[in-house]
Amino acid sequence: MKRVIAAALAASLLTTACGSDKPSSASTNPTGTTGTSGSSGSTAVPDADAGTTLTIVAYDSFAVDPKTFESFTASTGIKVEVVTAGDAGAMLSKAALTAGNPEGDVMWGVDNTLLARALDSKVFQPYASPELSNLAPDATALVPGHEATPVDEGDVCINFDIAWFAAHQLDVPTTLDQLTDPKYKDLLVVENPATSSTGLAFLLATVAKFGQDGWQQYWKDLRANGVKVVDGWDQAYDEQFSGSSGKGPRPLVVSYGSSPPFEVIYADPKPAAAPTGVMGASCFHQVEFAGVLRGTDHPAAAGKLIDFLVSKEFQDTMPLTLYVYPVRDDASVPAEFTEYAVRPTGLPTVSPADIEAHAKDWINAWTDITVR
Repeated sequence: MKRVIAAALAASLLTTACGSDKPSSASTNPTGTTGTSGSSGSTAVPDADAGTTLTIVAYDSFAVDPKTFESFTASTGIKVEVVTAGDAGAMLSKAALTAGNPEGDVMWGVDNTLLARALDSKVFQPYASPELSNLAPDATALVPGHEATPVDEGDVCINFDIAWFAAHQLDVPTTLDQLTDPKYKDLLVVENPATSSTGLAFLLATVAKFGQDGWQQYWKDLRANGVKVVDGWDQAYDEQFSGSSGKGPRPLVVSYGSSPPFEVIYADPKPAAAPTGVMGASCFHQVEFAGVLRGTDHPAAAGKLIDFLVSKEFQDTMPLTLYVYPVRDDASVPAEFTEYAVRPTGLPTVSPADIEAHAKDWINAWTDITVR
């Protein structure tokens, strides 16, 4: 199982220090740009932007089939090309350097760990999509100025190997505090937050839970209890986790709230139930955004593409292409998501502004405790 989700702050930190079947009626947003939702099956006459080719700048793991944009092109006459630019941190660093003279028209992949940096760098120009009322309010509230539009969401969480715990007659831990108990010694593998988006999200989960005065001691206790650190998700899940195809030695891994469904959907033979579970109290919520790049030559057309990205047609594709949840309220998710995934609510979080202000210091302190 190859899992992709909103990619990391890590690369940019390393750079500075070390991923209706008809268009809705046009509406003018506060910046004067007109937006029209693209959607499937439309035979509408192409509009004034017909013939335009838009470029989406995205992180490397943006695994959306180009055919997904065919209905948008059919209804608007606007063609879409995708250019990848590294992981999300590297992508944002490049966009900041070219702000006002962008290399594309729309950028996909800034998440809430990078949002404040994107806004401070002024890489986006405001665009208020007419589809905003259909999107999760908590996600749209993160960008009250409409500089970017939420497009998907998910959670980084500890996953556990159900069979391993049953075989060892050991209760599955349900809280972060329990992970420092000696009975769970040498069972957890995590990713380095300086090199991994999942590692960064889990570090933020511990900062949110234990606060500025407590998170460092928590990591000291984890280290004393044998936590293993690897560079990235692939190493952690595919090599170290006992519940994966690699059958590693550790039954606890930092992965995603939507990982268990994929152990069912893509397994051969398909199991009757997911072999892995999620520790809901360990999760950190991620929201991913797309936005019109400031300085694009095609702001009106770019706004229409944003509308399409949050249309029901496109949002329905999110779970099985990017392995995340759609941010649109009426979008569909596979039955396996409903049955096996975890979507925790009410957990503490860290604001985008606090992440931007403190993440480098937190990662440096974490490295001193855990790696050095």
